[in-house]
Amino acid sequence: MKILSLMGSPRINGNTDILLNYILKGAKSKGATVKNIKLITLKYKGCIECGECEKNGICSLKDDFSPLYNEILSSDAIIIASPIFFYNISSLTQMAVERGQALWVAKYRLNKNITDKSKIGIFVAIGATRGQRLFDGVNLVIRYFFDAIGVKQVSSFLVKGIEKKGEVLQHKNLLDDAIEYGREIVEFKIKDRLFIV
Repeated sequence: MKILSLMGSPRINGNTDILLNYILKGAKSKGATVKNIKLITLKYKGCIECGECEKNGICSLKDDFSPLYNEILSSDAIIIASPIFFYNISSLTQMAVERGQALWVAKYRLNKNITDKSKIGIFVAIGATRGQRLFDGVNLVIRYFFDAIGVKQVSSFLVKGIEKKGEVLQHKNLLDDAIEYGREIVEFKIKDRLFIV
């Protein structure tokens, strides 16, 4: 299995990054090949609504995100990981979501068969608050992003109640479960997770 992960936190080695790395560790232990992109290290924009992709399904922007289209199309699993800011995904993650517009056009306007139906999508998110509806809005955004890029969302790993940098490391049961979750991705036995700490 080839996994592409997009880590959307502006904080490298923060809670989102750490949790994602544990998930990827589990996937690698089952033989998966992993490419982990930390979006903060890229220079890119969100969609500028120029309409150029309407011609051929290819984004007109040429930046650090451009090569990721091929990675998305050639990967078996896509993981999007984001902290939750004001009940929303990070701006880095949002820009990546918007860049899915070109693939949406290719799929729905130009009727191109951009991916096969076996590709899976996973959403990983951590929020500081324990609000009951913390993930309601972002789950919709991510679900439609995965649909736009031709991927079936199969699971989410969601965590509430973690805020301080590195705090996730204090929860061994959570990290152990993240490793197991990564193994489940490769084995196609994946189950949703919701942790409230």
